[in-house]
Amino acid sequence: MATVGDKFWLFACEAGGDNEGWGLPAPSRMTPAEGCFYLGLDNLIMIQWEGQPAPPFHQYAIPFRPLDRVVWSVVGSGGQTTETERGHVIDLAGSMPNITGVMMDDFFNGLPERGHAALKEDSLVELKRELVVDGRALDLWVVIYTHQLDLPVANYLDTCDYVSLWTWHSRDLIDLDDNLRKLEGLAPSCRKVLGIYLWDYGEKLPISVDQMRFQCEKGLDWLTSGRIDGMIFLANTVADLDLDAVEWTRDWIAEVKSTTLDRRSFTGGRADTGTRSELQ
Repeated sequence: MATVGDKFWLFACEAGGDNEGWGLPAPSRMTPAEGCFYLGLDNLIMIQWEGQPAPPFHQYAIPFRPLDRVVWSVVGSGGQTTETERGHVIDLAGSMPNITGVMMDDFFNGLPERGHAALKEDSLVELKRELVVDGRALDLWVVIYTHQLDLPVANYLDTCDYVSLWTWHSRDLIDLDDNLRKLEGLAPSCRKVLGIYLWDYGEKLPISVDQMRFQCEKGLDWLTSGRIDGMIFLANTVADLDLDAVEWTRDWIAEVKSTTLDRRSFTGGRADTGTRSELQ
């Protein structure tokens, strides 16, 4: 029977990928595999950042073999993608049966004249057709930010299997309920996954424990009620900086991950669900 932990993911990039430009208190050296181990996560979403890791990916992916599921980016951070890179990812999936899907990060960060998307609609449909490896279909994942929910992107989302929702500024977490409702209307056929930042990249500041508790507990409620299909924690690149929010999240994951998803109440001292007023 599925557990809460089966639905938890680490969003990862190469060690030290966020060391410059995000206001971190110290450099990070934690790798994606180490991030999964430290946070107690069995599923990984691997994202290419500024061309790293560069294909071919086979040796880089070896540490991910023990993981339950891996999703690999075909559109990297900043919306970068090439046909060659996408081909290498599909080839890698042929040699790694635990690769279950591909991710399109920052997919809707493009210019309005390009439909805001990293790929045109026909190219996206063609990519979806190519995601069959040895008779198994890979899932197509995409990132959307709360500030992009009013863009004309419904046709793109119709092609995707999973859409992950991200709140760039932690101050906007108070609108999480409204934003999930918007996404449900925008992409009724997609499985929804809640993205959770371990650092406020928008403000280049730490996220507070109250903010982390609020989004984690809300996400858990949505997960157990079936409104979302998972939660993603970002990222390994801040997980070794001894941040209060990271350490709280690590303890919380350990507390809830073994709970079966057919239960509506949780034992083991689950924290009270956060409310809007806590963030105001």
